[in-house]
Amino acid sequence: MIDFAIWTARLLRLIIGVTFIYAGVVKALSPIRFSSDIHNYRLLPWSVAVALAFYLPWLEIVCGLALLSSRLFRAAVAFLVGLTIIFIVASASARIRGIDISCGCFGHLSNNLSFGWHLGLDLALLAALIALWSTKHLRRTITA
Repeated sequence: MIDFAIWTARLLRLIIGVTFIYAGVVKALSPIRFSSDIHNYRLLPWSVAVALAFYLPWLEIVCGLALLSSRLFRAAVAFLVGLTIIFIVASASARIRGIDISCGCFGHLSNNLSFGWHLGLDLALLAALIALWSTKHLRRTITA
């Protein structure tokens, strides 16, 4: 049973790490488009959206690499939980205000997904991050 928990945690680390690395790279390659995506939420001024568009992708990439390498694991999970919660709240806020947005998280791969799909995927990602944070078996094996 312990082996299953360890392998499940490792698989979660791999999936989440690769997901955030991919998402970060897609956004880092097109920071102006990502600036526009951030600004479309109508929560921040353009100058802040531009600054975030140049910073957030690299934070996602570094956090994804931290999950894969086990270096600064807890900090990476904490940052990713925070970013995911902020994104969920921003998306819900936009939806409540009647703003139909494309999140731009995964480039063209996410263009055809509905708000419900985006929200479901984000909630699943958040649940997986929380599971990583709280798994006792993972904490014992994080350096393995």
